Amino acid sequence: MMNAIGMLEFNSIVKGIETCDIMLKAADVRPLRCCSVCPGKYIALIAGDTGSMNAAMDAGEKAGAEFVVDMLRIPRVHEQLIPAISGTAAVERGEAVGGLEFFSIASAVRAADEAPKAASVSLIDVKIGYAVGGKGVVLFTGDVGSVQKALDAAKNRTSDAGLLVCSTLINRPSEELYLSLL
Repeated sequence: MMNAIGMLEFNSIVKGIETCDIMLKAADVRPLRCCSVCPGKYIALIAGDTGSMNAAMDAGEKAGAEFVVDMLRIPRVHEQLIPAISGTAAVERGEAVGGLEFFSIASAVRAADEAPKAASVSLIDVKIGYAVGGKGVVLFTGDVGSVQKALDAAKNRTSDAGLLVCSTLINRPSEELYLSLL
């Protein structure tokens, strides 16, 4: 059962590739996203049960050592998070769209887990690192009150507050905009 995710971000692409291989061999986990990201970094984002994720992350931290620049472990992820990261989320249109942009990929993933736990929203997408300048972007939809509640909960994480670039709530987005987000 994949109910936990872990991520290591490296300042070396080749060390990240090597360490990702070590992580995948260390425990029964699957890669969600293992790739180079802007600006010249590498992320290894894995999923599995909590014990396997922790074993893979421990092996990765040891192998990556001084090349690890950021990390995260979420032992009980919201059921929407993995499909949103994988680009397989099935989303029904809500009356509003919420968006959060972070300087940190890990901060965005934590916010994407927090938002649907805090309010009745549906994750649309979690953009991590590539084609967003190494940042993380979270998009979700729902009714206006729920979107605002989810934005507030994700923004108020004290560990990530300083890494928030911008947040927005778009009430009744145009059909063209909404379709472009899917």
